[in-house]
Amino acid sequence: MQTETNTVLLRREVMVRLIKSFLSGNLEKAADDLPFDMRPKNADAPFRCCIHSERAVLRERAIAALGCSVEDDDDKTPLSEYARRALTREKPDDTVLTVVESACHGCAAGRIYVTDLCQGCVARPCTTACAFGAISVQNGRSSIDATKCKACTKCMQVCPYGAIAKIKVPCEDSCPVGAIAKNDAGHAQINSARCLSCGACLAHCPFGAVAEKSQMIDILRAIKSDKKVVAMVAPAVAGQMAAGINKIASALIKAGFDRVADVGVGADITTANETVDFAERMKRGDKFMTTSCCAAYREMVKKNMPEIAPFMSETGTPMHYTAELVKKADPDCVTVFVGPCVAKRREGFGDENVDFVMDFEEMAALFEAAGIDPAQCDEYDFGTETSKQARNFAVTGGVAESVRVAAGGKLDIRPTCINGLNPKSVREMAMWAKKGECPLGNIVEVMVCEGGCVGGAGCFANQKTAARGVANYAAKGADVKTVETE
Repeated sequence: MQTETNTVLLRREVMVRLIKSFLSGNLEKAADDLPFDMRPKNADAPFRCCIHSERAVLRERAIAALGCSVEDDDDKTPLSEYARRALTREKPDDTVLTVVESACHGCAAGRIYVTDLCQGCVARPCTTACAFGAISVQNGRSSIDATKCKACTKCMQVCPYGAIAKIKVPCEDSCPVGAIAKNDAGHAQINSARCLSCGACLAHCPFGAVAEKSQMIDILRAIKSDKKVVAMVAPAVAGQMAAGINKIASALIKAGFDRVADVGVGADITTANETVDFAERMKRGDKFMTTSCCAAYREMVKKNMPEIAPFMSETGTPMHYTAELVKKADPDCVTVFVGPCVAKRREGFGDENVDFVMDFEEMAALFEAAGIDPAQCDEYDFGTETSKQARNFAVTGGVAESVRVAAGGKLDIRPTCINGLNPKSVREMAMWAKKGECPLGNIVEVMVCEGGCVGGAGCFANQKTAARGVANYAAKGADVKTVETE
């Protein structure tokens, strides 16, 4: 989940400046000036050792905001060249995240260690709790052998003095599949073969060293073209601003989009198809099914846990079904999904009906740059109705609940949720796949982000506030229609 930290504010300021420059027609010149405009001569360096270091970080942030990889930068290429590439490329690069190396702190390696609080007690519960023989007592104090320690933290849990601590590397600690680690230079490096594009590392790094490769310039170019551009807005946006989803949609029209589609329509299609899928699986004897609407979860199955693929629903996501409808109505239009999830950008590359993806944070930057206040906009009429359950997809438990309601009491549905993917839940799911059953229920909703999509790395509102906003919006809808499963 994103909050208004300095890293978020800096990232937004870079994006706002670039959008303003595009709108005024001087992106290339303004890109070169950006680090110097944000940190002019004799200005203070509030976060780094000097103004030159801050300019280097801002330069790399701008490269990412222009949709380019910082890893490919040679330090000599001017930002105007990256702006030119953004203005002329046929399509965005298909990698989602990039590391702003100049911002990376090169944190100390994560480990479990014994602090000076250790009293060398007689009970020595830490030694008995460790199943790997990593803890011994030396000179009256506990000592951990790093070569044997598996970082299970059981010793931390049983120490009566709280004398054992863990050094965390925020980006590495937040990744559920170990896709980010240090390179030979001690800086963060993303293993794209394992990465889920969930954005957890982006959200948790306190130095802002991980960034999205934005598609904002591509989207603005599409808006400026003679093609119709349709924004497909996820219902989760209802919790991002007090203005509400209908006024936010009007604000998008004011920003240049020709039409706005409610992705809740696609969510209702997902519900119907997933209910049928679940019924068929139970009929043939499957013990459980996992839901499929989380893009990062789908990436995890493909890259890290293929053994659970047979238990994953084959149903498409709300984004997919909405884009399909929009393209069917107007094959030549440009579709832009607007949502809370970094991983949706990865999903978009694999969906022929999705042209671009913009997250909520980028949407807010667009409004700020264009001087648009959603609260002052009219109520937009989507021309469609969506169910209460479709509107609630963004909150943990919402997807499984939609299937339960759509089944109309005709199916034995025992839902359970994984509220935020982590190494422990990954191991549990691997065990379920091996055994062919889940002891917790028969429909498993997997939310990679804790709290659901409202906790996504592309959000900017407080998670609890966002969840309340979604709940209030959902309460205004009617229950999803019962699906025939016989």
